[in-house]
Amino acid sequence: MLGGSPGFTLERVTSKGERKTGETEVKRFFELIAQWATYILRHLGEVAILFFRTLSWLVRPPLDLKNIMGQMVEIGVRSLPVVSLVAISTGMVSALQGGHAAKLVETMGLVAGGVALGMVRELGPVLTALMLAGRVGAGITAELGTMKVTEQIDALETLATNPIKYLAVPRFMAGIIMAPILTIYAEAIGITGGYFIGVHKLGIGPRQYLDGTIEALTTSDISSGLIKAIVFGAIVTIIGCYEGFKTEGGAEGVGRATTISVVTSCVLILVSDYFLTAALF
Repeated sequence: MLGGSPGFTLERVTSKGERKTGETEVKRFFELIAQWATYILRHLGEVAILFFRTLSWLVRPPLDLKNIMGQMVEIGVRSLPVVSLVAISTGMVSALQGGHAAKLVETMGLVAGGVALGMVRELGPVLTALMLAGRVGAGITAELGTMKVTEQIDALETLATNPIKYLAVPRFMAGIIMAPILTIYAEAIGITGGYFIGVHKLGIGPRQYLDGTIEALTTSDISSGLIKAIVFGAIVTIIGCYEGFKTEGGAEGVGRATTISVVTSCVLILVSDYFLTAALF
């Protein structure tokens, strides 16, 4: 009788301890989810505030056209090599993959239309935006972040110069102007690469390929791709400016902000692409 009581008591205490530990782990799990949700919502709110403040300063004269033109050269012209490489390789690979699938069902005439639609609707805008996020977004964050940690932005405010008007607006304007232009260029290069593969490797007639491309594309396809490009350009520039403005911690902080800027821009581009596709098509 006495020998069994301590064992029963120990088992009951152990059971209570395990239950308490399990409840603590569940509580910590939900606290972690709440912290992440709060972090994401706070930063999305701050990005939205910066976006609307940029728009408000955008409509206030004067516009610094020289600064805007300089940013257009930086964002657009200097991005041509990497955009060209990505676009032509994507078009050629799309044609090869499409040709392989078309051989299985003996419909080689669909290759041209498939490459054109893929480039105009999705691949052109998305891949161009991802390249801009890696090259332009990182550059904006690094530049503004360096200005922030060296107190150059504080100096602008001391001189009664609004940092958003002077730094964010030109980059935002250049982004939403040059992103569609680069997208059109990427689409043309990608379709040309697909034409080269389709005609010289798959044996499709030049006239047949051109007719298939023209027949597949509509005005809505082209306009939807340009709408996506404008949205993606705004995302890349606003995220780059946001991470640059809130950089702290010296050189290490600049590197961390640059990484966060590129990753955040890429994620937002892919997420927004889904919603834009659902809305436009």
